[in-house]
Amino acid sequence: MRKPFVAGNWKMHGSKAFVTELNQGLKQQTNSMTEIDIAVCPPALYISQTIAELEGSTVKVGAQNIAEEASQGAFTGEISIAMLKDMQCDYVILGHSERRAIYGETDEQIANKVAVALEAGITPIFCVGETLEERESGTMESVIATQLDAVISKVGVEEFEKIVIAYEPVWAIGTGVTASPEQAQEVHAFIRDKLARLNRAVAEKVIIQYGGSVKPNNAAELFAQADIDGGLIGGASLNADDFAAICQAAQDVASA
Repeated sequence: MRKPFVAGNWKMHGSKAFVTELNQGLKQQTNSMTEIDIAVCPPALYISQTIAELEGSTVKVGAQNIAEEASQGAFTGEISIAMLKDMQCDYVILGHSERRAIYGETDEQIANKVAVALEAGITPIFCVGETLEERESGTMESVIATQLDAVISKVGVEEFEKIVIAYEPVWAIGTGVTASPEQAQEVHAFIRDKLARLNRAVAEKVIIQYGGSVKPNNAAELFAQADIDGGLIGGASLNADDFAAICQAAQDVASA
């Protein structure tokens, strides 16, 4: 049985005082949740603070991006995987739709970053998803398949045992619109089936999160779907009570 995994993507939010208050709330409310994995991904400037403040808790820490280059060099503004390793990060979000749409990251670049993270022993949270136009035009599956194929071609399907996939329909991110549990399950099943055609054992093990306006009031129904293994949470992860409630929904599903 797959262990649900809930991760918070804080995006470009926070201050030192805000982060401390949020971490204190998370530490108090999630320590008894042993049936699931939990992580938060703060802005890079607050990773060190978050790791220190969550020490002794069940919450692990990740980053939101890395450079394609593995170590160091003349790449102003970039953060290397070696730096995240040095900070003792466990995860890194790669291929988020905002990185694809705003910063023009390509499938090839994202695949390279996934390979760099795997080589360093840091778990990639690899995001895939379609826009509303792609869904309505009937190209949703081919879009997601292309995103998956880029990484499969780069690292091989066997490496997906060490990769977390996050399905995030772009039309549901930060819009308040959520895919119905049935819509989300349909795509999760498509992703798992695609991997299964290459390696069934890997497909059965891979964690596939759902992301896109997950809230305390819809998390339980989403997480109860057969192929949904937790969530990548955006806005709701900025409130300790809401994020803990979402984690509790995953914990309840895992304990049932």
